[in-house]
Parts: sequence; structure tokens; C-alpha cells
Amino acid sequence: MQSNPLRIGTRGSQLALAQANETRDRLMAAHGLSEDAFEIVVIKTSGDKIQDRPLSEVGGKGLFTKEIEEALLDGRIDIAVHSSKDMPTVLPDGLALTAFLPREDVRDAFLSPKAKTLTDLKQGAVVGSSSLRRQAMIKRIRPDIEVVMYRGNLQTRMRKLAEGAVDATLLAAAGLRRLGLEGEITSLLETDDFLPAVGQGAICIESRVGDTATLEKLAAIHDQATQVRLDAERAFLAVLDGSCRTPIGGLATLDGDTLQFKGIVLKPDGSEAHEATASGLAADAIRIGRSVGEDLKARMGPGFLAEA
Repeated sequence: MQSNPLRIGTRGSQLALAQANETRDRLMAAHGLSEDAFEIVVIKTSGDKIQDRPLSEVGGKGLFTKEIEEALLDGRIDIAVHSSKDMPTVLPDGLALTAFLPREDVRDAFLSPKAKTLTDLKQGAVVGSSSLRRQAMIKRIRPDIEVVMYRGNLQTRMRKLAEGAVDATLLAAAGLRRLGLEGEITSLLETDDFLPAVGQGAICIESRVGDTATLEKLAAIHDQATQVRLDAERAFLAVLDGSCRTPIGGLATLDGDTLQFKGIVLKPDGSEAHEATASGLAADAIRIGRSVGEDLKARMGPGFLAEA
């Protein structure tokens, strides 16, 4: 073991570890380093400890990042690897998202032993999901379906499905692919009908502002196209004060220098939704995302979510 390995902070789930390992492997390849130049540090977060309640009731997105960010700020780790969709739009002073890996499939995956698609499910079927966005979008498409709270890591949710606790569940296709479980996917929900969570499919790396040695290492694995897309999506989310309490979907796509963005806000029961789109130069990603957020905020009015 070399004297000062780069310490990579991560949650302890199989998916989080796969993402940390991918980051390490990319850094090894980019800089010609061996595995002992790195140390993966597992940190248990509040979100991992609380399994019996929806995250929206106990603090939302920051529950999966707080303890890891504390370790980053006090120097116990050098970088933190996160799922971008877990990241709050406001970060602690002194920390920044400084690299993004190339984005995986952004779509939601439908898993069920009983139907090929969400629309094929029987009347009154039970679907498990802990995501308010997925719950609202499921209800929008199929108001008859019962959606039940479904916490736990990816493997736990798949086990509950296999045991018959629910008729179907939805998971991020990217997570399944990263774990080599794409064969478990029954079908994929296309983004035209089912917008993903902001940041879905993208791994982000957080580090300390001003840590130039680390920033130089990360620059070699950074994917600029993913950052541009996430800049738009996170700007959109910030306008809406998006958290786990709000059913929000958003997706930016790039075609050369042109960025297209689509966003949606729904009532939790799926009974009402507002959608908006905008496009422009990739260099204006933040402005584009923000403009869609402001458009939706104006259209839904102050009581939209409170009335749900």
C-alpha cells in the first residue's frame, strides 16, 4: 500500500460500491496507477439506516449524502462518489461536484413476473416504489393501480418482488446494468411517457473546493457532455426547490451543440401534471433548465402541491 492512497468515500450498497469501483478503475486507467493507490471507504448514511419510512418524511435527498460530505469536509476521505439523483441542489460550503462519469441509460425499468409492461398489469395490481415521482407517474398512467412504499437497496426490492410482496416494481435501468442485472428487466419505460429523475443514470464525484491535486486527477475521467446535461437538470430542480417530497421529472439531451430539456411536475396522486420544454445552445444549459423550472412554477401556482 502506498503512503497516501486516494480515499474514495461511498455508501455500502452493492450498487454504490460498483460505482466507487468504476471511478477507481477509470482513475487507474487514466493515470497508470495500481489498485493500491486507492482506498475505498464505506460510510453508512442516515438514508441507509432508516428503512421503515418514506424518505420524504425524514429529510429527503440529503440523507444519502450528509455523513459522506462530513467525512469529505474533515479530511477523512478525498473524494465522494454519488448517484447524481441523490444529490441536493445546494451543497455544503467548501464542496463541489467536480467530475461526472459518462451517463448510463436514463430510463426506468419495469420488473414484473406477471405482466410485460406497466399498462399490461391487471386491474388493481400492487406496485412497490419509494419514489414519489414514480408513484405519481404510475398513477397518472394507471389510476387503478395501488402503489405501496417500498424501501431497501436494489437487491432487497428485487427479493420482495420475487417473494410476491408486490406485482411489479420500477428501478433505474442504470443501476441494474451496473450490477450486471439487465436480464432482470421486463421492459423499459421510454422517456417520452415516463420522465426520469433529475440526474438519473449519472455518477458524480464530489471533492473539496481548492484541492487542486485531486481536481487534476479527476479531470482525466470527467465527461463534459454529462455535466452539461446535469447543469440544466439541476438548475431546473433548484428553481422548484425539488426534494424527495416533490414528484418531479426532468431530462436534458444533447445533439451536437444543441440542448433540449423537458420537465414535469405532478401531484402525488398523478391526477394533475404540468410539462414544459425548452431548447438552446449547450453553453446556456443552466439558463435553459432554470427557464423550464420557472415556467412550471408559474403554471402550477402556489397551492398545487399543497392541494394534493
